[in-house]
Amino acid sequence: MHDDTSETLPAAARLAWWGTAWLRGQVVTDLLVDAVIGADATHTVADPFQGTDTLVGGLARLRAEGATSFGAAFPAEGDPVGLGGPATFNAAALEEGSAVVVAGADLGLVPQRTGAAVAWVLHPAARRQLPDVGEADRALRSALVESATLLADLDVARWNPEVADRLMNLRHRPALTAPDGVPPRCIDLAARALQALAITEVALEVDGGAVTAYEMTARREALVPLDRAGRRALVAACSPEVWPPA
Repeated sequence: MHDDTSETLPAAARLAWWGTAWLRGQVVTDLLVDAVIGADATHTVADPFQGTDTLVGGLARLRAEGATSFGAAFPAEGDPVGLGGPATFNAAALEEGSAVVVAGADLGLVPQRTGAAVAWVLHPAARRQLPDVGEADRALRSALVESATLLADLDVARWNPEVADRLMNLRHRPALTAPDGVPPRCIDLAARALQALAITEVALEVDGGAVTAYEMTARREALVPLDRAGRRALVAACSPEVWPPA
C-alpha cells in the first residue's frame, strides 16, 4: 500500500474505500486497519448505547447488522452533500465536516478527533440522494475552469503565487492507491477533487494580499463554487451506491 493514500485522503474517504472492500472480501483485515488508521495512532467505533469497540470490532458488528457498503459525506454550511438525515446526524457531520453512511444498516459514523486518535461515533442515518459520478466529474471540470479564470482576473499571482502555481500544474495530482473494487474513474475523480479542495484552502488562507474588501469578497465568491464542486466530486468518488458497474 502506498503511503500517499493515508496522507491525502480524508479519514471518511479511507473508511469508505477500504471498509467497503473489506465488507466485500476484497482486502484482508490487516490492510483495512493500516489504510483507515493511516498516520493516526488509533481508530475506534463508539456506540452511545453499547460503549466503545476497536475499529475492526465495530465494523464487524455493522457487518452483522446488514452493512453492504460505506459511503462518505463531506457537507458544508448550506450544502449537506452526502447526507440524508436525520437532523442530529446531519448536525454532527456538519460540525466535523465529514461522515460515513453505512448502507444496509440505517446507520452513520461521524469521526471525532482527539489528537492522533479518532472515534467513529454511531448515529441513526437515513438513505441519501447522491450526485452522479459523471455529473460530479463534469461539474468539477467546469468549476476549475471558471474559478481559474476568475482568479486570473483578480491577479492571483500577485496575492498568492502558490495558488497560481497549483492552477498552472493541474496535471500533477496526488497519487492515490485504492483497494480492489474502486473504479479507476472514481480514483481519478477523488484525486482531482482533493486537488480542487487544496487550491480552495490555500487561496482562502491569506487575505493580506487583497487590497480592498471588494477583492476579498470577489476572491471568496470565485472559490465557493470550486469548493462545492470538489466536495460533491469527492462524495461521488467515495460512495459505492453510485459507482459505475465494474
